[in-house]
Amino acid sequence: MKPHAKNLRKGRISMDGQVYHVTTVTVDRRPLFRDLPAARALIHAMRGAETRGEATTLAFVVMPDHLHWLLRLEAATDLSGVVGAVKAVAAHRLGERIWQSGFFDHALRRDEDLAALARYIVANPLRAGLVERIGDYPHWDAIWL
Repeated sequence: MKPHAKNLRKGRISMDGQVYHVTTVTVDRRPLFRDLPAARALIHAMRGAETRGEATTLAFVVMPDHLHWLLRLEAATDLSGVVGAVKAVAAHRLGERIWQSGFFDHALRRDEDLAALARYIVANPLRAGLVERIGDYPHWDAIWL
């Protein structure tokens, strides 16, 4: 575990119905998700959290070396458990350790504009210069767009 990974968990509270913006990064920022099957394995793992009733995905983008996920926590589940399960399922499908320990999260306030944040999240490939139009990037989704 990285020296500051425990600090990422300090003060983290999981609340049913709370919306979170989660960011998690690959080990050494390796661009594993440039590979279509790898990116789809991660997306499938996130969809599994929905199928299990743990989280509702509002928006996401799978970048080559990290994930941005806007989700609403459901049914008294634990945020760390949901994110950990998604990371574990994706790693298992790819057959290797792919994630840095921990993740960053931001619990959104009621007055924060979810659609604006979703647009910001899915525009990451544009800002990174990976595509000229978001429609050209295959690994994103948002309920509003």
